[in-house]
Amino acid sequence: MGSIMNVLTFIDRMILNVLKIITITSFVLLTILITANVVVRFFPVVSLHWFDEIIELLYAYLVFYGAAALWILRGHISVGNWIEKGIVNRRLRHLYRMFIEVMVLVFAAVFFYYSMRLTILAMDVTNVFAIPKRVLYSCMPAAGILMVIYSLRNIVVELIEIRKPDEEYG
Repeated sequence: MGSIMNVLTFIDRMILNVLKIITITSFVLLTILITANVVVRFFPVVSLHWFDEIIELLYAYLVFYGAAALWILRGHISVGNWIEKGIVNRRLRHLYRMFIEVMVLVFAAVFFYYSMRLTILAMDVTNVFAIPKRVLYSCMPAAGILMVIYSLRNIVVELIEIRKPDEEYG
């Protein structure tokens, strides 16, 4: 069982590192391109007619892969766990967390379904580089499936915590 958990932990780290690299790279490239766009407006030495479609791609990748990374880390901004703190019974607290995770899973599944549908149905291309819009939209179902997988993982973790005997908690 320990070796399986080590493999899963390794896979988690690899997925998270890939998402972080994509997100950071997108952010750096966005910063460079937006700065270049501002400079070119004051000193029009070159045309950035292709600017919009690259910015669209980078923003999409930044937002959706960044959201998936935060999903894995459970790092999204939230109202807080003020309700959870009021639940004294350990099992009820984990049941509450599981309920929240089920709602999150429903959102992720709906998001995945409709983003996959959008990606599949997109037939147009960008104006300058003729990049298929599917490439731009592909980050949404990819992030969506990661969100579904990690929501399922979180539900399983909460189920395990509910089933643990009280002696393990002292």
